[in-house]
Amino acid sequence: MLSVNELALEIVETMMDYEEELRIQSKKLENDATVIDCGVNVPGSYEAGIMYTQVCMGGLASVEIVVDTIRDIPFAFITEYTDHPAIACLGSQKAGWAIKVEKYFAMGSGPARALALKPKKTYERIGYEDDADVAVIALEASKLPDEKVIEFIAKECEVDPEDVYALVAPTNSIVGSVQISGRIIETAIFKMNEIGYDPKLIVSGAGRCPIAPILENELKAMGATNDSMMYYGSVYLTVKKYDEILKNVPSSTSRDYGRPFYEIFKAANYDFYKIDPNLFAPAQIVVNDLSTGKTYVHGKLNADVLFQSYQLVL
Repeated sequence: MLSVNELALEIVETMMDYEEELRIQSKKLENDATVIDCGVNVPGSYEAGIMYTQVCMGGLASVEIVVDTIRDIPFAFITEYTDHPAIACLGSQKAGWAIKVEKYFAMGSGPARALALKPKKTYERIGYEDDADVAVIALEASKLPDEKVIEFIAKECEVDPEDVYALVAPTNSIVGSVQISGRIIETAIFKMNEIGYDPKLIVSGAGRCPIAPILENELKAMGATNDSMMYYGSVYLTVKKYDEILKNVPSSTSRDYGRPFYEIFKAANYDFYKIDPNLFAPAQIVVNDLSTGKTYVHGKLNADVLFQSYQLVL
């Protein structure tokens, strides 16, 4: 069976070989774990963002950055595709592990989840788990983890601390913004799974999403990066069998749709649980049904809200 941790480690090792070019920095902790700073105390880069995204997807996706326009204004877009969507997105990339150790908190994603089975029901749903002896984790955080954090991760993954590789990037960084837009296929598959569609029926997925500008703080950046997907992210999926429930995937089906996410979050007193979960989805999906040859289009792109979120000065 494919090992997302072993595939991701190959990418991590390449990142460590080109730290200066990628504007990242790795260090060994006292327990010999490896922490790779991709934006906390270093600038990071687009190339590091691409590789970070590939790591998150367990080495099972091709990723690149292109420039395209929205209403004649140029923006950087991430484009990606995977032929193992359930494993790459739900089994690896999904930010499904909230890591809390004393005062340290980070959302954990990436291949290490497939060792710790976080959450277990996801892996039961897709019929996958990894048995590698190395754990690669991506942490969305503004602070680097210490030995205690790594020891917690190692214990959950049943590996030695020296076999843990942790990549770290805050939301309001180049790598952070790139890797969040790089979750565009994942948001579609996650929503599909949540509404009852079997993710194992998805054969391949391709996605495209603008990369949000780096805003002044993490809260504003969280809003803009989410808006990139919810208002202008698009996904093309090839499936074994189409189901009518897929028309409910796009973000426009949410009661909270229509305003920048930061405004929605603020109105909810910064409580995620007060926000309609149907909002966390791509703006548009296109689904090709292999059983009939038909292709279905659901959702719409919305530049108006995106431009509000990006704080454009025109």
